[in-house]
Amino acid sequence: MNIALPSVVLSALDRLEQAGFEAFAVGGCVRDSMLGRTPNDWDITTSARPEETAAVFADLRTVETGIKHGTLTVIVDGEPLEITTYRSDGEYADNRHPVSVTFSSHVEDDLSRRDFTVNAMAYHPARGLVDLFGGRRDLERGMIACVGDPVTRFEEDGLRILRAIRFAAVLDFEIDPITAEAIHHCRKLLQNIAAERIREEFCKLICGKGAERILREYHDVVSVFLPELGACVGFAQNTKYHAFDVYEHSIRALGFCQNDDPITRLSILLHDIGKPQCYTEDENGGHLKGHAQIGVSLTEKLMHALRFDNATTAAVLQLVELHDRPIAAETKAVKRLMQKMSDENILRLMEVKRCDRLAHAPAFTALPWELEAIPRLVEEIRAADACLSLKTLRISGKDLMALGMSAGKELGVLLSALLDDVIEERLPNDRQTLLAAAKERISRKA
Repeated sequence: MNIALPSVVLSALDRLEQAGFEAFAVGGCVRDSMLGRTPNDWDITTSARPEETAAVFADLRTVETGIKHGTLTVIVDGEPLEITTYRSDGEYADNRHPVSVTFSSHVEDDLSRRDFTVNAMAYHPARGLVDLFGGRRDLERGMIACVGDPVTRFEEDGLRILRAIRFAAVLDFEIDPITAEAIHHCRKLLQNIAAERIREEFCKLICGKGAERILREYHDVVSVFLPELGACVGFAQNTKYHAFDVYEHSIRALGFCQNDDPITRLSILLHDIGKPQCYTEDENGGHLKGHAQIGVSLTEKLMHALRFDNATTAAVLQLVELHDRPIAAETKAVKRLMQKMSDENILRLMEVKRCDRLAHAPAFTALPWELEAIPRLVEEIRAADACLSLKTLRISGKDLMALGMSAGKELGVLLSALLDDVIEERLPNDRQTLLAAAKERISRKA
């Protein structure tokens, strides 16, 4: 097994060895390299104590990112490398962090404390691969399995439950049956985990190639931190347009998504979250009137609970609100849409609508032509530099005041009316034409 380590990693390993210490590349960077993926970052584990690591790299910038637990970040040629001392963890008091750590001189101790076999491998260009727990075998068979007893691993750190299903989704792996059983058994430990950490893991999960399958198999886990989505599990829609319950429809829709944009994928997953609360039934079957508005309220609640930023929350709420609203592929209608939404969110909306439709009952999966026509109209409208806001209207409040109007509500109403006329193509966005129209309207009110 040969892994091509970056020059900065080789340099750091060499420095530590020249100072008399052992050092290996470790964890996710080794895993990703063995899978032929480019690692996002490189971590090093070493027999050097933190103060010894600091001394070895005394001429470089260092950051004490986790010095209590033996981690020092060293900036080598502009690249951050996390260098951690071999260690064993003490008891975990909060299902998340060890109360104490014991530094070690043996790499075996460090690998044995790690979460999953595929993350518990170390590599050195001269010493080769150190794989004590079958990580290479599990990579080859596409399997996520805990190091040691899974229940113990999850009770130490509850976030590992979500990390396990995230890795399975992103790598499109299966989960070892014993580990899977422990995930279901220990799932409520996620109640003890910070919302920000859950959000980060979940966003990565839903962008994974295997997200649909994992969300199907582990809906009870997801329901711990997204109970509003859990309420959709098994909720029959009883309408000819849908062959699946609300949750199954939603994750099937997610499976059709062709990008890895978290906003798009969150919106697809949550677009029908309001259905259980608005469901009614009569002799004609189930009815789900108003589910988008209820969905907006529920989505806002869960986005807040998971500490999403305001911009992401606003974008997702807009997509949930508009996901089933018809939009005509006509210039005027698209201009109105562009007033409300960014071009980027319009493209997202088309993808949400496309995935939603494909997850309907087989007889109702035909895609409306508008889904392709509307993005083209957006491009044409932008290329024409069309007026869509007061900023680009060729007349301003100062112009109306020069015509005798006073600043205030009526001035704003007239400007908005003129903008409407331009968007609806009743008037061109021409200064003289707009001034003439404004004079006429002012004179009618005089």
